[in-house]
Amino acid sequence: MDKLLYLQSEIERCQELEEELVGLQEMTRVESLQKEILLKKKELREIQQMFQRQTDEVILSYQKEQSSVTT
Repeated sequence: MDKLLYLQSEIERCQELEEELVGLQEMTRVESLQKEILLKKKELREIQQMFQRQTDEVILSYQKEQSSVTT
């Protein structure tokens, strides 16, 4: 969870910096920053998918447990 929050804040920080650089017309640095943003967003999606899989597994496990208790 800490990594998720960290990545979200890093993406926001990079996007703010990107806007500043665009304003300053420093396109080389902007492109580098855009790549960093894309990488962080990808990593963030992977973490979110992992959380979703874990949540699904917990729900399935609970449902199986409840099913065996009632039978």
